[in-house]
Order: sequence, then structure tokens, then C-alpha cells
Amino acid sequence: MKIITCIKQVPDSEAKVTAQDGQVSWGESPLVINPFDEYAVEAALQQKEHGDATVTALCIGPESAREALKHALAMGADEAILVCDPALDNLDSQGAARVLAAAIQKIGDAALVIFGRQTLDNGSGVTAAQTARVLGWPLLSFAGKIELDGSRVRVERVLEEGKQTVSAPLPVVMSVVQSIGEPRYPSFMGIRKASRANIPVWSLADLGIAPPATVVHRQALMNPPVREAKCEIISGDSPETIAETLVEKILAEKVL
Repeated sequence: MKIITCIKQVPDSEAKVTAQDGQVSWGESPLVINPFDEYAVEAALQQKEHGDATVTALCIGPESAREALKHALAMGADEAILVCDPALDNLDSQGAARVLAAAIQKIGDAALVIFGRQTLDNGSGVTAAQTARVLGWPLLSFAGKIELDGSRVRVERVLEEGKQTVSAPLPVVMSVVQSIGEPRYPSFMGIRKASRANIPVWSLADLGIAPPATVVHRQALMNPPVREAKCEIISGDSPETIAETLVEKILAEKVL
């Protein structure tokens, strides 16, 4: 069985966000694998341990996204593929879904495609559903437990109202939540293997698709409100006079 985990490279969650000319800036923060996607890799590796399966990490991003893929390889993924093309710089979630679907079809024979619940940077949480729609596959979202039974998969969905058990025939697309299990740490041997791994890079031409049109244009503006602080020094002949004046002003401003 072939399992594909879709991951993304994002700024470190410890980064300090600032505003520059109204635009959100992550500064010089390091780029890492999306923390929620580590749970997707963990879910895939759990299924690999329970049966005969291979895990492929798939990512759309610049050349620097190789590091995020190497993290997945160090955790235990068997191979990794990077989709990199200058035409994908302003990709929205719908465009990402079309590109991921094309890459999944090029890989071929996938039974499970696993996403994290959302990304740390944009956090829309809809790419898994959009990818499932493009592929025409069932979507099982917010999975906290996965059980494979022949040609079907059953998951326990973790919802605000409680838990829900649903099933669907393979192949399926799913998103997982943190209760799937704590992501394992990359082993020393895994890190060495990942450092030597050959990660193929696919362009849109390799996928045989045109650049997807951007439907949603995100303009993240940050305009902190201007605060004006006024300070009045109250003086008087004695502490009692100052206190009386202060009380009169507090009552006049209806603070009490």
C-alpha cells in the first residue's frame, strides 16, 4: 500500500511577528516543517508499521522546502518529492489542491493521502477537502484514530461535540488531529539517511498542468491602533486636598 503525506514548510512558531508598512513579517525566523503536518507523517508511519506500506512525503514550495522534506524522511518516510515552480509563488489553497492532486496522480497507486489539520501560516484548513474534491475521492477529516480493514478505512473523528466513527472505501484523503499520537523524534540513523537522500523536484511541466489561476488574494495588513496617553499631575496644599481633587475627577469621568 502506498501512503502520501502532504506537508508544508512554514516559519518557526517561536518567531516574533512584526508589522512593516502594514504587512506581516516573520523577520529572519527559520523555516521548519508545519507542526500539524508532523502528525500527518506520524499517522502514515503508524499505518506503515501495521502492514506492508510505503510513505511518500509531498511538498509544494521553494528549494528551501527540501529541509522540511528531510525532516519527514528522518522521521521514517521512505521517499520525498518537491514540487517547485516559479509560477507557484502566489498559490492559494485551491491552486495548491490542483497541484497536489496532479502530483498524487503522477505518483500513482496511492491508497491514503494524509494532511495535517491546518497550516501554521495561513491556517485555512481546507486544502485536504479541496484536494479530495479534485481527485474525486472521499474525505475523512479530523481523524484521531485510523483503522484499515481490507479495502476500507475507518476513522474516529474528533469533533467539538464529541467523537464520530465513519468509514469509506480506499483510496481516501484525510486530515488528522493531534490525538493521532505524538510525532516521533527523528532518529540519528534517520537524520543521516535524510541528509543523503535524493529528493526529486517536479515542475508544472513535469505534472502536465498549467499554472492554476489564483482565486483568493490574501492581503495580510496589520495596522496597530494609535494610542494617545494623557497624563495630568494633581497638586494641592495637602494630601487631603489632592485626594479630594482626585476623587472629583474620577467621579466626573464616571470611572466609578
